[in-house]
Amino acid sequence: MLFFRKLYETFVSIFHNFVKFRRANQGKTIRSTVFALFNATPQSHSVNKYIDHVVIMSVLVSVVCIVLETVQEINSVWSAQFHTLDLITVAIFSIEYVLRVYSCVELKEYEMPIKGRIKYMLSASALVDLVAICPFYIDIFLSKSIDLRFLRIFRLTRLLKLTRYTGTLNTLVKAVQREKYVLMAAAFMMFLMIILTASLGYMFEHDAQPDKFESIPTSMYWAVVTLASVGYGDITPVTPLGRLMTVVVSFVGIGIFAIPAGLMASSFTDQLRLDRNIFEDEVRKLVTSDQFTDEDRENLALEAERLHLSEAVFQEIIKKVEQEKIAAQASAESNSNSASNASPYSISNLSPELTLEDYRKHISALRSLALSTQANALSELINNPAKATQLERDIWNSLKT
Repeated sequence: MLFFRKLYETFVSIFHNFVKFRRANQGKTIRSTVFALFNATPQSHSVNKYIDHVVIMSVLVSVVCIVLETVQEINSVWSAQFHTLDLITVAIFSIEYVLRVYSCVELKEYEMPIKGRIKYMLSASALVDLVAICPFYIDIFLSKSIDLRFLRIFRLTRLLKLTRYTGTLNTLVKAVQREKYVLMAAAFMMFLMIILTASLGYMFEHDAQPDKFESIPTSMYWAVVTLASVGYGDITPVTPLGRLMTVVVSFVGIGIFAIPAGLMASSFTDQLRLDRNIFEDEVRKLVTSDQFTDEDRENLALEAERLHLSEAVFQEIIKKVEQEKIAAQASAESNSNSASNASPYSISNLSPELTLEDYRKHISALRSLALSTQANALSELINNPAKATQLERDIWNSLKT
């Protein structure tokens, strides 16, 4: 019963989201509606996620069929079903590709009707979509004249379509760009070690095994396998010097070949933390503004999803920033009230000696004012009953005597 209840709730949720999607896109163009179907926008209402799930499931089904086709026992029984599933998945991918090209003009970077679409078609994600469906159509039109069975293996490139639905690849690219110079230095060291190891292997083993260590280029395969792992065993040194050299370079290779892996792991973690800090700053900027709308909240939720932040973590960030805003407002009001209520001569916390010294400083300042060039003008104002009190006049007259 619990399973059917969950299934029912899921269908109800999907139906409600489709209703919201229809209402949100009323009055909009077909192109903008199609764009909202395949891209996360405030008007999508999770419908784009359902489309993404269909495409992801199609990719997985297609790849499983391609893999199982290579098993002769399975293919002989299920070949017709595999072909049918291939037709269905290619149809889904083709429709997706055409509609993405059609609606890409909604993005500012592709806003030109013709040039924008051409630019999109040359982008990495669009090329992946195109490569995923090309082998099928090429096989249909050219299979009678050319043997194109080798193209079937290229259908596995459909797995690359899954990179569209995760922000991890973007984070990885940023991490590589940040550490590219260090990675280049590590790659240069690895290249030197490969050349040196291959040269030594050729020098020590060529006479004993001329068929396996025929030249330095052919020895490079053995050098890479030895430095990067513990070796496959298909090529092994037989001379004492060759074996000693292999032991040494194996230990050295463990350290050198581990550098890029450590750098990438550290850089990836730092980049992910940096992206999340930037996201939190963006949340703080929008929440503390006076124009934080529901649309802004939805856009932040989409960005949180791209950064693989759960709904609970996203709500925690929003709550934290809102509490900071309330605390800042309360502090500002408290400081304002304190400033308005404070005496210009707050001496309640001073000792009597310091209070007397402060009093003398004020008297000295008033005497200097009584002897200044503005003394006569001040006397006229202070002696005017409408401008000053009798106590103020007495104090002023005492300063002048």
